[in-house]
Amino acid sequence: MASTLFRTIQIHPFLLYPTALFSRRNGVLYCTMKSSQTQTATQEKQQPPKVKVPQHALKKTVDKITRDYEAIIGIETHVQLSTLTKAFCSCPYNYGSQPNTSICPICMGLPGALPVLNSKVIEFAVKLGLALNCKLSLNSKFDRKQYFYPDLPKGYQISQFDIPIATGGYVDLDLPLEFGGGHRKFGITRVHIEEDAGKLLHSGNGDYSQVDLNRAGVPLLEIVSEPDMRTGIEAAEYAAELQRVVRYLGISNGNMQEGSLRCDVNVSIRPVGQSEFGTKVEIKNLNSFSSINRAIDFEISRQALLHSQGQSDQIVQETRLWEEGAQKTVTMRKKEGLSDYRYFPEPDLPEVILTPEYVDSISNSLPELPEAKRRRYEKMGLSMQDVLFLANDMNVAEYFDATLSSGADIKLAANWIMGDIAAYMKNEKLSINDIKLTPQELAELIASIKSGTISGKIGKEILSELLAKGGTVKGLIEEKDLIQIADPVEIGKMIDKVISENPKQLEQYRGGKTKLQGFFAGQVMKLSKGKANPGLLNKILLEKLNGQS
Repeated sequence: MASTLFRTIQIHPFLLYPTALFSRRNGVLYCTMKSSQTQTATQEKQQPPKVKVPQHALKKTVDKITRDYEAIIGIETHVQLSTLTKAFCSCPYNYGSQPNTSICPICMGLPGALPVLNSKVIEFAVKLGLALNCKLSLNSKFDRKQYFYPDLPKGYQISQFDIPIATGGYVDLDLPLEFGGGHRKFGITRVHIEEDAGKLLHSGNGDYSQVDLNRAGVPLLEIVSEPDMRTGIEAAEYAAELQRVVRYLGISNGNMQEGSLRCDVNVSIRPVGQSEFGTKVEIKNLNSFSSINRAIDFEISRQALLHSQGQSDQIVQETRLWEEGAQKTVTMRKKEGLSDYRYFPEPDLPEVILTPEYVDSISNSLPELPEAKRRRYEKMGLSMQDVLFLANDMNVAEYFDATLSSGADIKLAANWIMGDIAAYMKNEKLSINDIKLTPQELAELIASIKSGTISGKIGKEILSELLAKGGTVKGLIEEKDLIQIADPVEIGKMIDKVISENPKQLEQYRGGKTKLQGFFAGQVMKLSKGKANPGLLNKILLEKLNGQS
């Protein structure tokens, strides 16, 4: 019977219709629920009264917020791990696959199905714990977190409660210059392992919701920060740094649009000088770093306005959603407390025991992480703007390092990557791994310009062709006869020709219009097909224009 039901569910996903009765069709049990009003499964019928916050009033309170109130911000981040199979079964997970095609009795929560831990989850958890400077628990365990939700088939989530795998860490990051710059350090309370729930697919008219269990049982690491952030910018940059870390470690793709990295933000405010925290509000549905920033700033303003109007009692512990279109937070549901989850040890899984040798082997395998890479680039003499750009993407950093390993000048390599190469990637919507220019050929191009073999202008032309078609710098120089002209006699002859053909401009130049030097230089460069050495050209040109030769 169980196997028959399983095969049927793979074809027909569960449907939840708004009438409190059960029906069976094609071997599938359907639960239907009557609703007096259209609402999503995450909304409650009873919601606290909404407080209308006029936009103009919010703007007027910005200065007052900064002066009189302090925001306390913490973030809970869920990172979906890039394991081949789920946390407790052998089902694969592929984002975007057809609903209910990657499920089995274990991730469906069928009676009698027992979980088996994926050892790769432990390895990834240890990697992240070490990368976040945490203390690892050599003995940890799993717990059951009880709650009802239509896409949680077991009625509980396997998680970690009182003994998480890692605790007491921190993140070091650098704020971009446009946000004031500076160094920040934010504490990490804990990192723990848990499984993901399924996904509800809501119908357009709100009449019913479908349940896709493909994601049920996918391994997650939840990172809980200390409430150390004070602005939306700091929170967004903290989340971005976590994304960089998990990508550098190779444990997750960190794509927010796929749900591989999800942030729930907790925000409260308190009068400056007060030690007690205010009432905490959680914000969900944040699918970008800019949304994190804007949602926090809105929530700070909303709470501060209520405080200033003597309505602080209307700030309740709740979960709110960020509405991107309206650019505001709205009530979703009241926030559960720890007691509501009724945690108890997971009886079907043994405790997790880590040996010092196992931890050391993983520690020795860690790559250079974003913070260490930024500090190394700083010591090279690069500006913070350069450092943040190059270290932001692991693939860009590897490309830069490979270019330097081939002997390229540090600053010139950074300039080419951040300038022409970055512009090409943006226009063509490519990553640096997709371009045909290798780090070795970029180093060769830079060396050719520095040695005077080709001019910077010709270098840009060669770069464009190498990016699009590949090839070698030396090959293109020989094929198109692009070697720079550095013979003073040959350049002098070209200058004489241009001057003789433009007597009017020569007269104007000698009459005081010295900006015409650029005109003459351009004509000579055109005559040389861009091959004349610019420095030598301008030196000889000035001498001839001023009648010195």
